[in-house]
Amino acid sequence: MNQIIIHVDMDAFYASVEIRDNPTLKGKPLIIGSMPNERGVVATCSYEARRFGVHSGMNIKEAYRLCPSGIYMHPNFDKYKKVSLKLHDIWNTYSTASEYIALDEAYLDVTEKAIDWDGARKIAETIKRRTGDEVGLTCSVGVAYSKTAAKTASEEKKPDGYFEILDADEFVNLLSDRDVQALYTVGPKTAEKLKAHGIFTVRDIRSNQETVKHLLGKQGVWITEIANGIDNRKVIPYRPEDAKSISRELTFQEDVSDFDFVKEVMLLLAMSVEERAKRVGLHGKGVSIKITYYDMRSVTRSKSPVRCESAIEIYNEAVQLLAQVDSERIRLIGVGIYNLYGNVGRQLSFEDIFDEFKLSYDKELNEKLEEIGKRYDLDFIGNKVQLYNLETLHRTVEYMRKHR
Repeated sequence: MNQIIIHVDMDAFYASVEIRDNPTLKGKPLIIGSMPNERGVVATCSYEARRFGVHSGMNIKEAYRLCPSGIYMHPNFDKYKKVSLKLHDIWNTYSTASEYIALDEAYLDVTEKAIDWDGARKIAETIKRRTGDEVGLTCSVGVAYSKTAAKTASEEKKPDGYFEILDADEFVNLLSDRDVQALYTVGPKTAEKLKAHGIFTVRDIRSNQETVKHLLGKQGVWITEIANGIDNRKVIPYRPEDAKSISRELTFQEDVSDFDFVKEVMLLLAMSVEERAKRVGLHGKGVSIKITYYDMRSVTRSKSPVRCESAIEIYNEAVQLLAQVDSERIRLIGVGIYNLYGNVGRQLSFEDIFDEFKLSYDKELNEKLEEIGKRYDLDFIGNKVQLYNLETLHRTVEYMRKHR
C-alpha cells in the first residue's frame, strides 16, 4: 500500500458555526457574505439556501433574487479562525502531514498511523465524532489512495458523510459516466473546451486522451492521468515561507474616483499587509497594487527590488505605483508584497505583533494616521489592532467614503 489519505471538509462551515452559536437560525436559508444592498459574493450558505440555487461565489444580488427570504450575514473571520484552530488540533492528532486548503478543509496523510484501511476507517470515524463532540459541527470525510480520490470521496455523501475509494479502479468506475467537471481539475472554461470537441464525460476523456493532451497541453496530460485514477501527489504541509506573496484587497460599495481617498485606503491596507507578514516572520522585496475599475477591467503594477519591511514603506511604494494607472472610477483596490524572504521560527502572537508595533514607533506612519483621523473624527492610532480585522476594515472604509 503506497499511501492512505483522508480529506476532511466541514459542512457549510461559516453558516454552520453561526447556526451552532444561534440555534434560532437552524433550518433557515442562511447566506454568509455581503448584504443584498452591497457589492460582493456569497462566502457560503446553509443547505436550506442551496435548495434555492444559491451557492458559494455567487453574486450577492443574484442570491437575493433567488432567495429574498434568506437571512443575510457578514462573515466573522476571527470567530471562524478560532474554530479552525480547534479543528486542526483534532486532525493533526491522526496525521503525519496535514495540508490545509482552507480554514475548513484539509488533506491528512494517515499512512503510518492507520497502517491499513481498517485503521483509516477508525481514524475517520474518530475525527467525525470528535468534531461533533468538541466543536459542535459536522464534517464530511473521504478516505482514499490519492488526494484527488480523497477529495472526490468527501463530496460523495455530503453533508455529514463518509465515503472511501480504495484504488484507481474504484475511482474510474465511480466517475466514468459523470460530467467532465466531476474531475476537480476541470473548471467551467476547460469543460467548455472539451465539450466543444465532443468530450462530455470522464469516460470520453479516457477514450480521447491524445485529443485532450493536444487541446490543453500540460493541463491535458494531468487531466488524462486523473481520469485514469493516477495521482501520486503527496500531502505537503503548508509553510508560510513558501508563500509567493501577501496582499489585502478591498471592494468599495460604490465606485471611487477620488484618488486622494484611494491613497488613504492604501495606507490601511499596507498596515494590514505588514501585520500579516510579521505574523509569520516574512518580509518582501517587491510591492504590488491591483486595481479593478468600474467596468471590471483589472490592472496590476509592481516594483522590485524595494525596501518594504514597514507599512509606511509599503504605502509609499504603492502610492508611486498608483500614479502609473488611469484616473478612472475604481471598484477594487489591493496592496501586496512579493519576493518574500525571512527565517521562520516561532510564530508571533497577536499581542507580540502589537507590542513590536508600539516599540518600533514609526513617526511618519502615525503622523499620516493622525492626519486622516482628524479628517473623519476617528482614532486610527489607538485602534490599529482593530483595523487588522477585515470586517472592521471594510466598515471603517465605508464610513470614510460616505464622510469624505
